[in-house]
Amino acid sequence: MKEPEIEDVKKLLKDALPAAQGVELQRDLWPAMLRRLDQRTFRVPWWDWALLAALAGALCLLPGIIPALLYQL
Repeated sequence: MKEPEIEDVKKLLKDALPAAQGVELQRDLWPAMLRRLDQRTFRVPWWDWALLAALAGALCLLPGIIPALLYQL
């Protein structure tokens, strides 16, 4: 890009995005973040259990696929 084009892009960006000078948060966000992290629980979706059951069934019924699965690891 040529220098005049770069200046035009800078001007357009400055016009499109308002200046963030003098802007402060209304409150501190860190305590809210800590509360949210404390509330998070580890949940496993039902389809993960279904896939695990299908894999266990396949390993029991078709033990010949064990080497193929180990090869993929």
